[in-house]
Amino acid sequence: MLFYTVMKPLVQVALRVFFRRIEVRHRERLTLPGPLLFAGNHPNTLMDPLLVAINRRQPVAFLAKSTFFENPVSRAILQSGNSIPIYRRQDTEKGAAPATPAQLAAQNEATFGRCYDYLGQGGTIMIFPEGTSISERRLRPLKTGAARIALGAEARHHFRLGLKVVPIATNYFDPSRFRSDVLLNVAPPIVVADYAEAYAKDPDAAADQLTAAIREALERRLVITRDAAQDDFVQQIERTFGDHLNPDDDPESLVDNFQLSQTLLQALAWFEQHAPERLEAMRAQFHTYLEGLRQHRLTDSALDEQRRGTVAGLLNLLLGAPVWLYGALNNYLPYIIPSMIARRATKDVEFVAPIMLVVGMLTFPLAYTLQAMAVQHWVTHNWVLTALYVLSLPISGFYALSYWSTLAARVQRLRALRLFRKAPAVGEDLLRQRAALVAQLEGARVAYLAHR
Repeated sequence: MLFYTVMKPLVQVALRVFFRRIEVRHRERLTLPGPLLFAGNHPNTLMDPLLVAINRRQPVAFLAKSTFFENPVSRAILQSGNSIPIYRRQDTEKGAAPATPAQLAAQNEATFGRCYDYLGQGGTIMIFPEGTSISERRLRPLKTGAARIALGAEARHHFRLGLKVVPIATNYFDPSRFRSDVLLNVAPPIVVADYAEAYAKDPDAAADQLTAAIREALERRLVITRDAAQDDFVQQIERTFGDHLNPDDDPESLVDNFQLSQTLLQALAWFEQHAPERLEAMRAQFHTYLEGLRQHRLTDSALDEQRRGTVAGLLNLLLGAPVWLYGALNNYLPYIIPSMIARRATKDVEFVAPIMLVVGMLTFPLAYTLQAMAVQHWVTHNWVLTALYVLSLPISGFYALSYWSTLAARVQRLRALRLFRKAPAVGEDLLRQRAALVAQLEGARVAYLAHR
């Protein structure tokens, strides 16, 4: 249990730093008394279980594929985090001596037995029924393992254990980017004892029914796209017109953004079926508008903000420049190294964020320690002043990130202002295109809602 006694507080801090916002909808469902079986989608490898673990006070055991236990280092980490190996045929076939079907069944029977024991003691287990982790806004077919474990544990106790399955839908808004957002959308618990009669008649059919209930609960709480092209189109609309389509967005919550994504996808599917010509016309119009923005290196928001508070904004940037420089110089290496290592280590998007997180948990403490020693030895010779210096490092680092975003937006506004001064007709044409697109989208929204 090393993870929960030593590592969990560090991981909590690391995740709070890595993500700009971690929002849990229906958090009370994560704090239910055990036994519980959490079943979630799996788009971001290590991040998915860690986000659940830090949001539940009691320990959570995780089922992880057996190949992670082959390396002694990763095995020690997983075992300290209370992980249980699950043996998949595609993993065991890659070994030097592939397991026979009988051996595979025996290994997984032992795993199921450990799960029954853990749940029987009132524990909590998390499993990812998709079986693999792929970074996409889709839900792949669910395997029945989670349902079989839940039903088997209850059957061992004659369906009086009180086990509940809690589906957890994890929605990342940009899974591989530092300081992005994530929404954990927790479904109502499913009482496993409700499937006792079905299990008595046919255990396999009962497992299928419970798996279907888990899938339905996840689908209602996830943003699910059909393919990469559809996902890219919807995300472009969200990034470009999110503020126009969602003017009442609550800045304190991610739920409005999630609901907007779901509505856009549902509307897109409806128009593909009922008004494909209108949809294609909007696609072409949207593409033309985006190309115009790219040609002038602008964003949509810059068109609105190009006339706003230029003198005050410039003054704030000038006064904040020294603090930004201080924060950037003191945090650049520990900040950039995790990203460089992650990009070199893998091409799989779902592994980028976990690598950045783990490496960052090493680079920042190491860099801050070395910097503190250097400042103490060569500059301050005073531990109080050195402590104040160390305290300034994360504060100035966050300020530097915020300043850089503000600077980028400021550059965009100045670029838009220059366009409207030198080529006002071009600027006005972009505004007209945008207004026409917003009107088209609003009209499409009304048409879709009228026919729902």
